[in-house]
This record gives sequence, C-alpha cells and structure tokens, in this order.
Amino acid sequence: MIRLALMAAVLATLLPVPAPAANPVRIAFVDTGNTGRSVTAEALALALIAARALDVQVISRAVEVNPYNIVPEPFAAELLAGRGIDVSGHRAAQIVANDVKFSDLLLTMTAKHRDIVLARFPEAAGKVFTLSEYAANEATDIVDAWQQPKSVYDTVFAQIDRLVPMALARAAKR
Repeated sequence: MIRLALMAAVLATLLPVPAPAANPVRIAFVDTGNTGRSVTAEALALALIAARALDVQVISRAVEVNPYNIVPEPFAAELLAGRGIDVSGHRAAQIVANDVKFSDLLLTMTAKHRDIVLARFPEAAGKVFTLSEYAANEATDIVDAWQQPKSVYDTVFAQIDRLVPMALARAAKR
C-alpha cells in the first residue's frame, strides 16, 4: 500500500499539470414561449460551438411558458432539420433567477423580452440585450412567427442565422 502511494506521488510530480479550463461564456437566448425563436438560436449556436470548438455554453428560455405548448414549432423544427439539427427532444423552459445568475449574457429576441427580463430580474442589468443589438448594433426585433405561414419562419430563420454567428464571435472575445 505504501509503495503504491509513493509511486503515485512520484508520478504526480513527473506528469504535467493540465492548465485549468477557461471559463466558458454562458448565453441564454430568450423569447416568449421557448418554442420557436430562442430554440432556433440555441440550436444554431450549439452547431457553431461544436464546429468551431468555441468555449461557449448556451441555453434557451421563455418569459412566458405555455404549459400546453412546450415542443418546438413544426416549421422551426423543419428548418433546423434542414441543417441536420434535431430539436425534437426540446421542451420549453421558463427563465428563472438561476438562469440569470449563471448567464454571462441574456440575448432576447425583442426589446419587449429584454424589458420583461429586466423588470423581473433587475440584477440582469448590463448583461441583457436583444440579439440584434448585441450581435450587430441594430435595434431590430426578431419577428414572432408563431402560427404564421412557413414564409415567415423562413424570414425569422434567416434573421437568427445571420445574427447568432456574430453574437458568438463577439461573446467569445470577452
């Protein structure tokens, strides 16, 4: 027993000590029900994070979850499936204090979402922005496609697809 402990101690001094992992940037994407826009942003971000090996973690949340509507919107899921992304396992989640506490950034789909988050969680001041203002310094809301034709989802998808890479690039520089 003593011999094993001694060998372990000697080996520990000879092996290089791994550098501590950097703290990832943690981003929460927020919309109304967490079934369309924020899910799309999270899914596209996860694909980019994996492809680019970014030190970023993402989640998506709602300001008002409808307990009878918690699965991804069909057109949003279809557009993501076209990129090879499966969101069928996603279930809507309400934003809570710990989401705010542990997130470095809260990126909302609209100015109204941003204002709701700030009203409920004043401690989020300084880290909550709309996706467009954070990514591109624009004051543009991401359109709500809920129960709209697929063409509206195409527009929303294009907006989010343009802004998410820009937001991740900026966040990764923090």
